[in-house]
Amino acid sequence: MKEIVLINITGPDRPGLTAAITGILARENVRILDIGQAVIHDTLSFGILVEMASETGLSDVLKDVLFRGYELDQQVRFTPVTAEEYSRWVTGQGKPRHIVTLLARRITAEHIARVSDITARYGLNIDHIDRLSGRIPEGLPANQGKGCIEFSVRGEPADPAALRAEFLAIAQGLNVDIAFQQDSIFRRNRRLVVFDMDSTLIDAEVIDELAKAAGVGSQVAAITERAMRGELDFKSSFRERMALLQGLPVSVLEEIGQSLRLTEGAETLIAQLRRLGYKTAILSGGFSYFAEQLQQRLGIDYVYANALPVENGLITGAVQEPIVDGQRKADLLRELAQREGISLEQTIAVGDGANDLPMLAIAGLGVAFRAKPLVKQSAKQAISTLGLDGILYLLGFRDREGY
Repeated sequence: MKEIVLINITGPDRPGLTAAITGILARENVRILDIGQAVIHDTLSFGILVEMASETGLSDVLKDVLFRGYELDQQVRFTPVTAEEYSRWVTGQGKPRHIVTLLARRITAEHIARVSDITARYGLNIDHIDRLSGRIPEGLPANQGKGCIEFSVRGEPADPAALRAEFLAIAQGLNVDIAFQQDSIFRRNRRLVVFDMDSTLIDAEVIDELAKAAGVGSQVAAITERAMRGELDFKSSFRERMALLQGLPVSVLEEIGQSLRLTEGAETLIAQLRRLGYKTAILSGGFSYFAEQLQQRLGIDYVYANALPVENGLITGAVQEPIVDGQRKADLLRELAQREGISLEQTIAVGDGANDLPMLAIAGLGVAFRAKPLVKQSAKQAISTLGLDGILYLLGFRDREGY
């Protein structure tokens, strides 16, 4: 007759504890059915689900484990598991799994409580909770911290759209980001990341900066804002804005290019992606002049953006086809994936405007970055509280892995 017992051990983390406990079990050829260990602030939580023949002296084995745990200053608890309970546990391994990622400058108890409450109400069981972000030093300014907690959950929500809507609502109310994605083989196997440029890789809309230099800043900014919110067709709005730039001296391009600032986390993200072998691309409705500068600075592999026609040292205001609009971005993402020999599931797209939605929709991971409300609601995932390097957390990377 077989007996199944769950052994839980808690106490100060000590080198050699796992070897000591499993060494006792090994003497009776105990079968390990499940095992897990976590250390939080030098406190150990260790669990082993074991199966052993009752005739081998089960009570003697457990007594030895209890005594050894006492010597190592540990609390030991034994819980018998019935055959029916074990069968239900085995059956549960076939359920779908998802990852819930919580991002904020500082993680609070309310954040955890709200996320865990929603997952429970939608029938999802939390299997693991892990901190991906590094340890935050005491006294660090609140706007400089990075916090990330990852929940591994089991089950399939009956209404995924409603679940996402609730996550989005509390994210906006608590000033956090919450991502919900399927835990598939593709999650840590993405190979291509494409970025919008303006207000994504750089902290500005270049066409607005050009318009200021041309004395038509307010007119162009208003058109840009409406286009990014999805209120205007991008192509027609682009032609309208370009016409307002006619006659601007080309000499202002270099000055504006030097003044552009990278978005928080952009340099870190691109450097880590390159280190990990990812291909990167800029797919921008902005201008190739500035995109190519970023390409050289960051080591971007591909650049597709709009031309800025010049004659006699002046911007003509004309438009050169094809315009890189939303549909063109999606088409380019497909082309690049095919060129790299990967599936769309292995791609990531990042952008902030309505013209980014087509590529965000078809990418394996579409991220709306500090985006307009319409874009945040429509995209698969959104990051607004952290910098671009927060995307690494969505891929499951930890700060201690060199990030």
